[in-house]
Amino acid sequence: MASMANVLGLIFANMHEQNLPELTKTRAMASVPFGSKYRLIDFPLSGMVNSGITQVGIITKQNYYSLMNHLGMGSEWDLARKTGGLHILPPYGREGTKIYRGRLEALAGAYEFIRESNAEYVVMADSNVVANMDMRPIVDFHEKNEADITCVYGRVTYSEERALAQTVLYVDANNTVYDVLARPAISGEMNVALNIYVMKRKFLESIIRESECRSLYSFETDILQHKLRDYKILGYKYDKYFEIIDSMKTYYKATMDMMDRKISHEVFSLETPIYTRVHDVAPAKYGIDCRVKGSLIADGCQIEGTVENSILFRSVKVGKGAVVKNCIVMANTVIEENAMFTDAVADKDVTIGKDRAISGSADFPVFITKGATV
Repeated sequence: MASMANVLGLIFANMHEQNLPELTKTRAMASVPFGSKYRLIDFPLSGMVNSGITQVGIITKQNYYSLMNHLGMGSEWDLARKTGGLHILPPYGREGTKIYRGRLEALAGAYEFIRESNAEYVVMADSNVVANMDMRPIVDFHEKNEADITCVYGRVTYSEERALAQTVLYVDANNTVYDVLARPAISGEMNVALNIYVMKRKFLESIIRESECRSLYSFETDILQHKLRDYKILGYKYDKYFEIIDSMKTYYKATMDMMDRKISHEVFSLETPIYTRVHDVAPAKYGIDCRVKGSLIADGCQIEGTVENSILFRSVKVGKGAVVKNCIVMANTVIEENAMFTDAVADKDVTIGKDRAISGSADFPVFITKGATV
């Protein structure tokens, strides 16, 4: 098995934000809050660290202040190191570069970092997949099969609407990828790319150099599709729980999936924890007449009313007589007395006024933007 100490991790912080504009208007996809106290970047970053990867670069594009604040020096992930460690890679990393259009141009901006890492292998991942993934068997699979590119995929049944936001792989019995469809108008059972790729560092460098010469920018189109016959591209099937965050509906679903004990214990495993930034906040406070059922409640919350089947982030306040049901309520939101809030998502610092009633549905959850007062 390849030594994971010789593997470089790269995480793209801003990919797929067009699919979740409600939550990425003022923050990177990697910074989107999830599961009462986490951010989406915590999943790929923790997966890499738990797999033994000790050097990780975060490729950013815009709106990355909150991401930098969340990651800090990388101490929570044991990446505050003199050798290797965590590196924030902003745009304009090289002279003459511009805001990137796709993955290849993003990699070109980080070319010097990749080259100077001296790693043998590179694992690339996006920030929009909720999973607790061990990278070691993927790198081992790549090495043993002498692949040029290994693509991680999951077998799912999707509607045409969901498939239009995905890259679909066709994989034969020998794990060879023989066709790639980008955003296809199809439905049914399919192999969806999880946008996790493994390559040798020198091979990746050659791809970056050639792409710059030819003004190529899309990894999926210009490499996976157009170079399918030139490179040995293999598919690695991931069989455990995952959810791709590609809309507000799937964000809502993935968050509510954490209410399922089996899924929650798999994702937030004690053996391979999901790490996040630690806040020094007092424990949640429950009023004498409150009712809380089947919910995740973060530190600092104050609950006087009723909360059912909901996820409350840090320092949320629920007033007397208020009812919160089937909701995602982000940090510092206040739901005042006798308010009704059901099947909805509230971003940070929202205020739901006294006696207000706001209701959506599981298929179309209502979204309240950051800092709004309703």
